[in-house]
Amino acid sequence: MKVGVIGAGAWGTALAVVSCRGGADVVMWSFDGQYASFDGVKMPKKLRMTQDISEMEKMDAWLVATPAAFFRETLLRARDFYHGQPIIICTKGAEPTTGEFMSEILSDVLPKCKNFGVLSGPQFAAEVARGVPTGSTLAGTKVARKAGHEILNKLYLSDSDDVIGVQMCGVGKNAVALICGYNFIASNGENERAMIFTRAWNEVAAVGKKMGAKIETFLDLCGIGDLFLSATSETSRNFAGGMAIARGEAIVGTVEGISALRGIISRAKALKVPTPILEQMRDKLKI
Repeated sequence: MKVGVIGAGAWGTALAVVSCRGGADVVMWSFDGQYASFDGVKMPKKLRMTQDISEMEKMDAWLVATPAAFFRETLLRARDFYHGQPIIICTKGAEPTTGEFMSEILSDVLPKCKNFGVLSGPQFAAEVARGVPTGSTLAGTKVARKAGHEILNKLYLSDSDDVIGVQMCGVGKNAVALICGYNFIASNGENERAMIFTRAWNEVAAVGKKMGAKIETFLDLCGIGDLFLSATSETSRNFAGGMAIARGEAIVGTVEGISALRGIISRAKALKVPTPILEQMRDKLKI
């Protein structure tokens, strides 16, 4: 299968590497021709870079892994070269300016796309690139899930049809990881950290359920699995960002949890779902 990976940051590069290992012929698009590198990982010979997004027209499927802030802009660039290929959204989070999920943006920019999926789970890019066993949830249509299994056969994939729930987990874990990083420094003790962690995730799940998500999705790899990874490790940008805020230090890199926390609270208010812990933590974080 010929696979187009759109986005060549750490996650896009890791996906391109693992797709090649699974037997796909991969073309990875980057606006500047650059890709991420990982210690001890050689780029597969079957992986080719391009700055010409028109090459995506020749691909059998797309994996879109651009940052959430640039997802819409990138799809607009690629729109003229789409001809019905299955699309796997590999970007987690919500658009910072609108709070929209990536599937909502996809439907807006590419309304003719009927077969798409969402990939989400506990996935540190460097470990995926090195071949560390990794599991993820893949939600979407049967056609999209079939393509995803064929391309990403080196990963353990848990199937789901809960596209909204999987995305809510991806957004929610960013927000809760930020909170957990903050409380790792600022809380009064481990009891308080555990209480806030649990109540915050319950509020995220309540908002998701109101949007039509299935509660069991929050217990899957995309939910509790990704939450465990992101909310307990200083390798997580959001956890580290929360720690930096608590220490009064400058935030390094992109911390999606800030816009995620604001976005969840905004959706909750529109849906009339109470989120006292999330709002309390937003105020403490001063974001």
